[in-house]
Amino acid sequence: MIAVASEKGGVGKTTIATNLAVYLKALCEDLPVTIASFDNHFSVDQMFALGPRPEHSIAGLLEDVPPAELAVLGQYGVQYMASSRRLQPPSHAPGWMRQRLHSTELPGILILDTRPILDWFTEAALLAADLVLVPVKDRAALVNAGALRQILASVDRTTRLWLLPSLVDTRAKLNAEVRVHEFLTYAARERDYQVLDICISKSPKVESLASGFSSRIRPVLTHARNTAVHSQLKQLAEFVLSRFDAESKLLNCRHTGLIPDVFPGMPVGHRHRLILECPFCCRQSLSEGGHFYFDLRSRRRGFIHAACFEKVYGDLGLDDDSHGLVALTIDGPGLVGPECRLAVHLFDTDGGLLNSEEIELKGRKPLVDLLSMMTGQSLDESYREFILVNRVAQSADDQLAEGAYRRFSSHRRQVARELRQAGLF
Repeated sequence: MIAVASEKGGVGKTTIATNLAVYLKALCEDLPVTIASFDNHFSVDQMFALGPRPEHSIAGLLEDVPPAELAVLGQYGVQYMASSRRLQPPSHAPGWMRQRLHSTELPGILILDTRPILDWFTEAALLAADLVLVPVKDRAALVNAGALRQILASVDRTTRLWLLPSLVDTRAKLNAEVRVHEFLTYAARERDYQVLDICISKSPKVESLASGFSSRIRPVLTHARNTAVHSQLKQLAEFVLSRFDAESKLLNCRHTGLIPDVFPGMPVGHRHRLILECPFCCRQSLSEGGHFYFDLRSRRRGFIHAACFEKVYGDLGLDDDSHGLVALTIDGPGLVGPECRLAVHLFDTDGGLLNSEEIELKGRKPLVDLLSMMTGQSLDESYREFILVNRVAQSADDQLAEGAYRRFSSHRRQVARELRQAGLF
């Protein structure tokens, strides 16, 4: 997944995103390429749409429509998701979008064109992306890139961000010796950014492709091959393909819902429900392991990093450090009133109930976001949830081994029976 993002308008985000899709497809015909835009200018539709408007739009990403059903085949062999004029951010944390997209059957490369503001949708695209391209054409755009880097730094993903000098007149100079694009590159690297050795030139010919009497926007590949931008976009596409090849094994695991070959004995049904990232920090957790969790309703399972678990568990203020299981039961607002209710139940290693305590959710946004990521839906939409967490941190190899997984399942059933008999679930 690639996000093309900038808080500053007029830096060429959409031009880069749409043409990158075309060049990727031209360089690698067998690679599925999909593009979608959170902006409401419909440039993606004007370049790729074929025939009548599709039944669904990108708004379906925020609902229950599978992303693979949202993508329709468009011009130049590129799939696209129809744009929407009015997108309302959901109640989920922005990190939810990463799990939403990574748990789908959408193959290949997905390009996300973002809005020129740092809103819910832009933050969601940043957190979802495996590669973030930030076009910069002047000092203001370079300064604004800091806010994007801060979002990625919060989940330790700054290495995914690359600055791309864009819409720069390569002849323009700040003085007799320093050109504008050279200064931008120097200033960016001085601020410890990764900068592409590519500069997308300012070109009247390219700018004219999005204007004129026709509502159709034409790509550089077919209508401006005689410009310098053609070779620059080709270099950009080659850079993206090199990154894709380097991560293809991991991307294949994510898109197909499979887990690495170290768990070949695990049932296929379990693989499709295994979340590869920590629901707290959204970083990959399968290789590190941690505290295993299981949500009964959605059958989602995964690992919470040990450090993330300590932050959440410490915030609950529970005076207990024994080894065993933690059961979280959530009664939705339709059952108990205007707000949902969370109860935490502690069990010993034999499955015996030690203590139960109701937890106040108000003012605990990190906890609410964590529960939403674990269940796969907003707590406002929940009815009755049951989540079981192993208080012992383990590697994925140990936890998902056949014997250990069978013991966890047995304890899960025992805990559920215990809570039902006590009238707590």
